[in-house]
Amino acid sequence: MIIAKIEIEPAVAEYVLGKYYDAGIGAVKFPPSSEMYITIYNLMAKRPADKPVDSGNLPIALPDRRAANEAGGKDPQIYNYLSARAAAIIGSRLSVMMWAELHERLDEDKHLRGIRYKDSVFEFMQKYGIESITEDALLKNYQRWRDKIRRRLKRGYTKKQ
Repeated sequence: MIIAKIEIEPAVAEYVLGKYYDAGIGAVKFPPSSEMYITIYNLMAKRPADKPVDSGNLPIALPDRRAANEAGGKDPQIYNYLSARAAAIIGSRLSVMMWAELHERLDEDKHLRGIRYKDSVFEFMQKYGIESITEDALLKNYQRWRDKIRRRLKRGYTKKQ
C-alpha cells in the first residue's frame, strides 16, 4: 500500500482520520465505491524529481485498481504524487463532506430525536476526535448555513408619517 500525505484544514483532517483511518496501514483508506477514491485516483500523478518526500497532516492510502493498472491505468508505484492543486481539491471535497454530515446530523437530532444542537455537536466532535475547532464555531457554521438555505421572509417596515 502506497501512502501519500497532503496538508488540509486541521478540523477536516481530524474528521477524516476519525472516519476512515485504517490502523493496519497507518493511513486513511477510502472505500473503492466512494467518490473520494475515484477523485484521488484521477488526481494521482508521477512524482517530480524535486519532490522526494511528502509532508502533511493527512496520510492517504493511494487507490490501487489492479484491473485498471493492467489495462494502462495508474499504478500507485509510479503514480504516487498528489500536487498542491490536487491537495486543495481533495481538501475542499472533504470539507464539504464534513459540513454536510454535520448539518444533516444536527437537523436529524433536533427534529427527529429532540436532541439539543450543542449536545449533538459535542457528540459529533467526540465521535471523530475533532479538537482543533470549537463547538461554537461548528454551531455558528450550521446557523449560517441554515439561515442561507431556509431564508425567512423579512418583515417589511413602514415609516410613520
